[in-house]
Amino acid sequence: QVQLVESGGGLVQAGGSLRLSCAASGTILSIEQMGWYRQAPGKQPELVATAHESGYLNYADYVRGRFAISRDNAKKAVYLQMNSLKPEDTARYYCEAYIATDDPRTVRQYWGPGTHVTVSS
Repeated sequence: QVQLVESGGGLVQAGGSLRLSCAASGTILSIEQMGWYRQAPGKQPELVATAHESGYLNYADYVRGRFAISRDNAKKAVYLQMNSLKPEDTARYYCEAYIATDDPRTVRQYWGPGTHVTVSS
């Protein structure tokens, strides 16, 4: 059983910073990609950033230059440093990962329960 657990959310003023963390646990053979998505109230989920095991990083346009994603493969963790936060960044942030648990050719997507970020104006 694989679990993803996020931490680091909270309330911050506009212009401030937060750092989200996500750690994967369980029977894990390899982690192909880890990333962050978010969902604001009444809106569809949207991509924030992803980090592939190759080192490739991908950012949504609305966070590029303000957010930075990083991975610690030894800890099976992914982080999201969020700077220059705006009220429109308010959302529940979800960690996701593509993980192989026994067969390296079979990768499944897993999700954490999310952590809430509120940016006040």
